Amino acid sequence: MSAGVSVPVFAGVLCAGAAVRVLAGGDRLPRRARLVLAGGGPPVPDGPVWGWHLVAGLRVRAERWREWVPLVAGLVVAVLGGSVIPLVAGALAVPLVRRRLRARERERARGARAAEVVALCGAVVGELRAGSQPGRALTVAMRRTSAGPGGPGPAEAGVLAAAAFGGDVAAALHEAAREPGAGGLAGMAACWRVSVDGGAGLAAGLDRLEGALRAERDREESLRAQLAGARSTTVVLALLPLVGLLMGTGLGADPLRVLLHSPVGWGCLLVGGVLEALGLLWCRRIVRTGER
Repeated sequence: MSAGVSVPVFAGVLCAGAAVRVLAGGDRLPRRARLVLAGGGPPVPDGPVWGWHLVAGLRVRAERWREWVPLVAGLVVAVLGGSVIPLVAGALAVPLVRRRLRARERERARGARAAEVVALCGAVVGELRAGSQPGRALTVAMRRTSAGPGGPGPAEAGVLAAAAFGGDVAAALHEAAREPGAGGLAGMAACWRVSVDGGAGLAAGLDRLEGALRAERDREESLRAQLAGARSTTVVLALLPLVGLLMGTGLGADPLRVLLHSPVGWGCLLVGGVLEALGLLWCRRIVRTGER
């Protein structure tokens, strides 16, 4: 096979490999999430607020475009192979990729919110030891730790209102603790209620709570690091069939023509796709079992 044919086929298979990598969960921790997990708290924007919103908007658009990677890869392979089968397969993979990306986004949001809770405990302790009243300390700390692009959510706004206007702060914290990743606010609510009802030191209780939450997050991060090898193995196994296609193309066997234009190839493609999906699901189950 000439080099003019091998290069387009290589490009098409490479696009398909990118689609498989997205579906298999590559790039699990983006740069912002790594900064959050490494620093123990959410990054505070140094520049103007509009710049923070611009970066967040570009990131959301990039996530949305990644949903269509399988369709683009299927279109490229369909043009190179002269068959509509890759295009149909790419279209069917779009909802799966969308679901996977949404799940990863929820996991990132949960981790960022947990980091904000840890930072909030530390900020409240600092304000209390500086001489601020509990309500004022909580208000200042929440505004400081919620400086991200979205600002405080509805539950956090309820806590701010209760702290500013003398409401039931413990109940508002319990309500906010229902948000994914904000379970540590339930401990803060307990500390708040004990300090108000029993006169115990709020700063000491929140200091111990911060240490416990930080230790829990360190254990979770250690677990993610231990499971990184299993996730990488999953991606490698998912890409092995594409490597075989590249090797067959390099040897002049024209595997795309065999797979897309013959009954035997259709059978191999169907069985291989089913086995590939079962392998990915099995690897994912192993990782999930390790996490539990």
